[in-house]
Amino acid sequence: MPKAEMPPGALTMLVLRVLRSGPLHGYAIAQRIHSLSSDVLGVEEGSLYPALQKILLKGWVTAEWGISETNRKVRFYSLTPAGERQLETELSDYERVTAAIRSVLRTA
Repeated sequence: MPKAEMPPGALTMLVLRVLRSGPLHGYAIAQRIHSLSSDVLGVEEGSLYPALQKILLKGWVTAEWGISETNRKVRFYSLTPAGERQLETELSDYERVTAAIRSVLRTA
C-alpha cells in the first residue's frame, strides 16, 4: 500500500513528539515516525531536513554531531524546553481541530 500523504503542519508536531523520547538523528526520526504509524506515514528527506532546520532556528531543538549506529557522522537532535512547550501547543491545536472535523463528519 502506498504511503499516506502527511497533513500540512503535522511533520513539525510529529518530529517534536518523537524527540520527546530522546535525541535522534534525522534518518532515525524518519524511521521512528514510519514505524510508529504502522508504516503508513513516510517522511522524505526533502521535507524532513528543512523542517529540522526550521525548528532548530526557532530554538525548539538543539543539534550536536555524533556517530550513528552505522558508524557515520550525523547530527543528533534533542528537544528543548521551548520545543516541549511548542509541542504542547501543537497537540492542543491538533486535538481541537480534529474534534471539530469529527463533529462535522458526524452531523453533516
